[in-house]
Amino acid sequence: MGEFLSGAAGLPTVVFRAALMVVVGFWLLVLVGGAEHDSFDTDVNADALHLGGVPVAVSFSLFVVFGWLFSFTGSVLLADSGMPGAPLLSLEATLFGASIFCAWWLTRRLVGPLARLFPDEPGPSRQDFIGLTCTIRTGRVDARFGQAEVTATDGSTALVQVRQQDGDRLGLGSTGLLYAYDDLGEFFWVAPFDAALDPRG
Repeated sequence: MGEFLSGAAGLPTVVFRAALMVVVGFWLLVLVGGAEHDSFDTDVNADALHLGGVPVAVSFSLFVVFGWLFSFTGSVLLADSGMPGAPLLSLEATLFGASIFCAWWLTRRLVGPLARLFPDEPGPSRQDFIGLTCTIRTGRVDARFGQAEVTATDGSTALVQVRQQDGDRLGLGSTGLLYAYDDLGEFFWVAPFDAALDPRG
């Protein structure tokens, strides 16, 4: 037990231990719904390290876990060797670098097969909704207020903000046509839709 505690608390394991605590805390948040597994993907480019193809949270977590395991195992072996101070410090520094390399190499080997579980298919963008019909979900729609439910081409639904210019007012349950998107206001312009006028009908 003493060797375990000594290895976990000593260098270089303590460096990976701090990162491991962050990883464990992050995945606990994911588990309870407080974060998404890809919540920091936009901040890091894992492709530069040849670790792309999976969410950064996954590749980073694997790297940290493997780094901790390698450094912990090496620290226990060094502690058993009974080596004096100066040579021991030199080997601990070498172990730190070796743990980083081995963790990166093993993570790189694993992200390839794991990438098949994370297809790189972007979800529908707001521009994809233009030209689609929607169902009004508020009692009224005007130039300042309104919401509607729209179904994307992949079958997913979204509740979007809609606004209407002068004309026949849309109400709860009526069908509208999304014909433009306002980037500044982050809403869609909607107009009444008559299925009889739909050329696709």
